[in-house]
Amino acid sequence: MATFHSLLQMMDTLHTEEDCRVYLENMRWNGKPICPHCGSISEHHYKLTKDGKFEGLYKCKDCRERFTVRQGTMFEGSNLPLKKWFYAIYLFLSHKKGISSCQLARDIQVTQKTAWFMLHRIRHNVKDDDANFDDMTQMDETLIGGKSRDKRKKDKDGKRNMGRSTQQKSVVFGMISEGLVYAQTVPNAEKETLQPIIKGKVKKGSTIITDGWNGYSGLSKEYTHKVIPHSKHIYAVNGFHTNSIEGFWSHIKRGVLGIYHVVSRKHLSNYVKEFVVRYNTRKQTDSDRFNDFLRSFTERLYYGELLEKPGWVYNY
Repeated sequence: MATFHSLLQMMDTLHTEEDCRVYLENMRWNGKPICPHCGSISEHHYKLTKDGKFEGLYKCKDCRERFTVRQGTMFEGSNLPLKKWFYAIYLFLSHKKGISSCQLARDIQVTQKTAWFMLHRIRHNVKDDDANFDDMTQMDETLIGGKSRDKRKKDKDGKRNMGRSTQQKSVVFGMISEGLVYAQTVPNAEKETLQPIIKGKVKKGSTIITDGWNGYSGLSKEYTHKVIPHSKHIYAVNGFHTNSIEGFWSHIKRGVLGIYHVVSRKHLSNYVKEFVVRYNTRKQTDSDRFNDFLRSFTERLYYGELLEKPGWVYNY
């Protein structure tokens, strides 16, 4: 396993398709090819040549089926060279706020449609931690996307048209404890939606910190519930606050607004997962994140699975 201190060093080390194929084989197989058809693991699988040259095609010594290192992974069915895939993966994982399909298309000389599909394949296969929290957990919900109403106008109660009342926005709920974040899209921010998630993720008896939203009411029966009354412009009480989870929301929104510009409701959950993974692995080096991704199990994502009816969520 190589350690890359920069994207340039990675490209210098893996500058041919053969280099990339061998590197991927070492990451996934560790010297012993694994047949995706029967699961046979052996260094004695047959190497098939073309014009006397071996290009990564194997034949299983047990089931006699042919396979390559791409088969059964996110690279299966792609005509793009691994070098372009590696470039895209490295940038995706290392850029704090992601990379847009338009930018990636220019960087690796593919169409925007191809770059969009590549990024969704990567996004689909990043592994977020199934986190569980024991104590001192901050939690909050936020709204992403949608067109804000005219903030100059007021509703019947004389209040500005902002916050949870804004139309067409998608709700995301999140928790953070000891530097580890968990977030997911939810249909709404009501008590019936949020509290089952909280009770499934946070150990009973723990200290939880929220704002005064009524979706959290009643949690004091099972938790030590610290409420920060944001509606009274109070943002910290005896050292308790929700600044960490709100900082994470700021990170997502700046990434979505500044890099992606437009996201759909269908794919928002994967965009959220993308930012969660980057946040939780922020102490890793770019090289470690890249190698961990290549080493992990990935699955093929078909383009048809990504197609959807028109219905976009525009960002404010």
